[in-house]
Amino acid sequence: MELERRKTKKYTFNILKVEELRKLGSLIVDQDKFYDKYGRLLYLLKTKMKEGILSTLIQFYDSFYHFFTFPDYQLLLTLEEYSSIIGLPITGRIPFTGLEEDPKSHDIAKFTHLRKDEFEKNMATKGLPAQFLIEKALSLSQERKEDDFEAVFSLLVYGLFLFPNIDDFVDMNAIIIFMKGNPVPTLLGDTYYSIHLINSYGKGMITCCTPLLYKWYISHFPNTNNFWDLQEGQRWSQKIMTLTNPDIDWTKN
Repeated sequence: MELERRKTKKYTFNILKVEELRKLGSLIVDQDKFYDKYGRLLYLLKTKMKEGILSTLIQFYDSFYHFFTFPDYQLLLTLEEYSSIIGLPITGRIPFTGLEEDPKSHDIAKFTHLRKDEFEKNMATKGLPAQFLIEKALSLSQERKEDDFEAVFSLLVYGLFLFPNIDDFVDMNAIIIFMKGNPVPTLLGDTYYSIHLINSYGKGMITCCTPLLYKWYISHFPNTNNFWDLQEGQRWSQKIMTLTNPDIDWTKN
């Protein structure tokens, strides 16, 4: 499985790279067309997470039953919810397993809109350097090659944001997941694996797309000013602990 292949992490979350991705995303000309092809990547990139909400969620994870148990209700991550949030379907294609052979250069070039010689020249042991892809995306945008720009930009999002593994590189795993076109099962698996490790060892970080988990969680919160108005000195854990079953929005996603 994919997580076994990536269980030794060399990645640390880099907010500067996220800012670069946001700036690149602002160059997309037709965002509706981009959404139809690549999902809600821009929406997730723009997520601003309130401190304390996810750390509270993690404390209530039941590693035996694999859901979040609160005093008056339980929450379970599902493929359908993740699919809805990211705006990508769960397809019939086999998701990433970690057992795949590395694809051929010409196949990678076809999916990423890079030239075969470009890929081979820049591909390192760790993967494709993020800086190379960022510069390539900027060049394609200036040349008004929208389809090529969107493909390179999306690959960057997969490698630095959805499936980060090595700092400043889009590794081969992310490239394969991008080419397979069925990332939702891998995202859900990564999320569960990260949460399980945090609870098992009492430390660590969620290494997959944290904003996706955050969006899923808050989608069940009451959409009221009273709930979202955090009073001085109050913590989100205190707010969340007061919620009961009738307070939860069970209809989202």
